[in-house]
Amino acid sequence: MAAAVLPDSARFGYLKPKDVARLAEAYRFSEAAHAGQTRQSGDPYISHPLAVAEILAEWHLDGQTLMAALLHDVTEDTSVTKDEISDTFGKPVADLVDGVSKLDRIEFQSAEDAQAENFRKMLLAMARDVRVILIKLADRLHNMRTLSAVSPAKRRRVARETMEIYAPIANRLGLNTLYHELQELAFSHLYPGRYKVLAKATSAARGNRREMIGKTLDAIKRKLAEGGIRAEVFGREKHVYSTYRKMIEKHLSFSEVHDIFGARVVVEDIAACYLALGSLHALYKPIPGKFKDYIAIPKANGYQSIHTDLIGPYGVPLEVQIRTAQMHRLAESGVASHWLYKDDTEKLSDLQKQTHRWLQSLLEIQNQSGDPQEFLEHVKVDLFPDEVYVFTPKGRILSLPRGATAVDFAYAVHTDIGNRCVAAKINGELVALRTELRNGDRVEIITASHAKPNPGWLQYVRTAKARSNIRHFLKTMQYEESAGLGERLLEQALKALKSSLAEVEEATWDRVIRDGGSRSREELLADIGLGKRLAAVIARRLIKGSDAREDPKGAAASVMTIRGTEGMGVQLATCCRPIPGDAIAGSIKKGQGLVVHASDCASIVRSRKKEPEQWIDVEWDPRTTRLFEAAINVTVENQRGVLAKVASAIAEAGSNIDSITMEEDRAVFTTMHFVIEVANRQHLARVMRALRRLPDVETIVRPRE
Repeated sequence: MAAAVLPDSARFGYLKPKDVARLAEAYRFSEAAHAGQTRQSGDPYISHPLAVAEILAEWHLDGQTLMAALLHDVTEDTSVTKDEISDTFGKPVADLVDGVSKLDRIEFQSAEDAQAENFRKMLLAMARDVRVILIKLADRLHNMRTLSAVSPAKRRRVARETMEIYAPIANRLGLNTLYHELQELAFSHLYPGRYKVLAKATSAARGNRREMIGKTLDAIKRKLAEGGIRAEVFGREKHVYSTYRKMIEKHLSFSEVHDIFGARVVVEDIAACYLALGSLHALYKPIPGKFKDYIAIPKANGYQSIHTDLIGPYGVPLEVQIRTAQMHRLAESGVASHWLYKDDTEKLSDLQKQTHRWLQSLLEIQNQSGDPQEFLEHVKVDLFPDEVYVFTPKGRILSLPRGATAVDFAYAVHTDIGNRCVAAKINGELVALRTELRNGDRVEIITASHAKPNPGWLQYVRTAKARSNIRHFLKTMQYEESAGLGERLLEQALKALKSSLAEVEEATWDRVIRDGGSRSREELLADIGLGKRLAAVIARRLIKGSDAREDPKGAAASVMTIRGTEGMGVQLATCCRPIPGDAIAGSIKKGQGLVVHASDCASIVRSRKKEPEQWIDVEWDPRTTRLFEAAINVTVENQRGVLAKVASAIAEAGSNIDSITMEEDRAVFTTMHFVIEVANRQHLARVMRALRRLPDVETIVRPRE
């Protein structure tokens, strides 16, 4: 290679001469840094960063991006530091290299943690500068093109990662050509046998239908010309992976997949798109329900086209895409169009805004989920391409993933709306929050000031924003409630030592917090409430003179009262379901806070003997007003209508039925297992007396497991 000339430098001809010179300098720097290194294929290592730069040059990216591409592995695989790159090529290039370089040598608990952290780092860098992901995607594309050189196990792992993460990101950014190539390469390495069979079948089908396809395209060209519509018409072949996915999703054989081929019509302007649609519908009959107008309602990645499925010659289905030349460029290059076609401004600025909003949402999600794997889970959910389009009451269109619910919609409007939603109206009708949304739905969310997210929502929400906001709220709520519980437990422990929180000096607090490694008093109290620290130990440290002894009277006076409204910090055990009036005992469990059992619960006998330090004295607050769950087993004579009689008696006694299960055997007697809501032990006794009066009831038992 000449001293200042890049190999195949014609690819970089769109750059200014000074940028090409800087690029040549970056090439020499990278070549020297990677000297003596080879890829697993045996090629010199420099061939990889050069190939990545050439891929990016096809998108006409700027000189800084191409320099970063040439240098993207030097900090990971050589002794070169980020500071050296910054000094030689400038801070922007160094920041891009740092954004795409793999993780530094950090120890992780598992390979999954390492990959999740790497992915998190990549996306957050991408949120600051989208060029980072463009380099990373070009890097992954070249690695996929040369994947045959690595071991089969690594091949499958990288291919799966590409299919699940990188291809959807390319799609989300509108990089359509790259998206399909990544999918095809990943599929060929994940399922090589299936890929070969389908590729061969597709090739054979193409040969068999070549004449028919040619005639169809000619007919479309003639029809458009008759209507005075200037257009480019060309055929397009469905990718092997999309055919495979259709076969799997619809349980079809290859011979049953008819729309392997399609046509694309590129016209001058939007008006011509709809004129072309009318001409095509006059030429071939449209298939009902197979029309999508992405011009009026673009996809989230900026994609615009009209899709229509037609019954072509010989009854063979044909999908036609109609778009303008600008839409076509955008569909193929997505975000990269910003560099490729700088003369186009209006539509591209809309895409840039959409992409920016999505990238900013990544930062918001990251702030709320500190765990890398949780972040990875959130973002993977958000990358699924299938979408539904729904309307706000004011007519604004929102795009949500298919399967999204009213809760997802609420969080898409605003986080506060999601946190306070209690019900929803879809097309004017009241529906449950878990109701899935469909295209064209008009959605209105009903909120209440006292409402808060329900942990059960996590079972059915689909968007990353909803999932991360719900988890963030629940974590914050648990933290605050645990701190409140910890304060009560610590006050109880101090009373047993003839002291109180009011008597503890600020300097003593600071010393105990510092010695214990906590960041604040609230964190220390939350750790006590969650069972991570023992209140008795902290109480002794807070008292001057650690030889203070427990006073039996103080201990007796320090029994903790339970209201049942403490929230996530205090849980009522489901094994025995204690209610006011029952004698109770409390157990501090790490990470769970205080778990309250009935004193005669069979499941706690062994634990109270083996781990007495985990148990504290608790009693019911006499002012408790809420309803509590209680379990009862009712054995009845197996008669018609007996369930209705029992349910009616429970309701007349002022109780609600929370759940019911029945034994499956059809014997003379059967047992019904109820969970009912009662105020206290006396209320439960009234319910049981009412049931005993029924002639069909044989026995009533309150289980104490």
